[in-house]
Amino acid sequence: MRPLLDVRHLVKHFVRKQGLFRAPSIVKAVDGVSFAIEEGEMFGLVGESGSGKSTTGRCILRLIEPSSGEVLFRGDNVLEFSRPRMRLARRDMQIVFQDPYSSLNPRMRVGDIVEEPLVIHKLGTKAERRARVAELFALVGLEADHLARYPHEFSGGQRQRIGIARALALNPALIIADEAVSALDVSIQAQVVRLMVELKDRLKLTYLFIAHDLRLVENICTRVAVMYLGKIVETGETRALFARPAHPYTRALLSAVPVLDPDTPRQRLELDPDAFDRDAPLREIAAGHWAAV
Repeated sequence: MRPLLDVRHLVKHFVRKQGLFRAPSIVKAVDGVSFAIEEGEMFGLVGESGSGKSTTGRCILRLIEPSSGEVLFRGDNVLEFSRPRMRLARRDMQIVFQDPYSSLNPRMRVGDIVEEPLVIHKLGTKAERRARVAELFALVGLEADHLARYPHEFSGGQRQRIGIARALALNPALIIADEAVSALDVSIQAQVVRLMVELKDRLKLTYLFIAHDLRLVENICTRVAVMYLGKIVETGETRALFARPAHPYTRALLSAVPVLDPDTPRQRLELDPDAFDRDAPLREIAAGHWAAV
């Protein structure tokens, strides 16, 4: 059975100008990334800021055009789609952005924001669209009488729920959650994550969950891939990877995760980039567990 999403050798290089008399440099934001996500799976993509996680997510949706590679969605290469075909494909692939403050148009009422994808894709009559918006608001735990309000009248957690409702408007199969809870307070994070998990089971969704919070990923994702400087350095079943990390970067990341018990002995590991080969290929070190070592 083929995966819902199959990313193969994805590359995105940016050209950075150095000045009038210096040659431009190449920033390898995504450098040969490959992974596959099964239908109905919650797949985690983790790494520190600047590792290339968000760029990978945006390249999958072609919000940023990749330099090369393949993105197969249900067997079709998204990167070969024409503009009209890509527009249709976006019904099945949606994104929830990190910042619930900047991702919503402050000049639009939230009901119009959630309805906008339906208008763009010319789905339903006005009455049918408004009924769908009210249904989506109920689905994410918001009141229908809030539809006429503006984004600034909502809390951060409520705004992110509005963003989720907008992403669900077209009944997508894949949701890319790009640091979707990192801008929220910890207590609100738990509520939004619980909602996303409930929606996954209820609507049969598949998630690419991009995050830097490893403990959160450990609790909700079935498999995880670890990115470092544009490359995936380790991937596998979440519990096995967290229990037996093989790559020095993964071990360093996990050593920095806070623990609840302050008396638990901890040893923070410092990453030495010279201690491993950044260009080493992934190899299988256990069943389903791959690492670039």
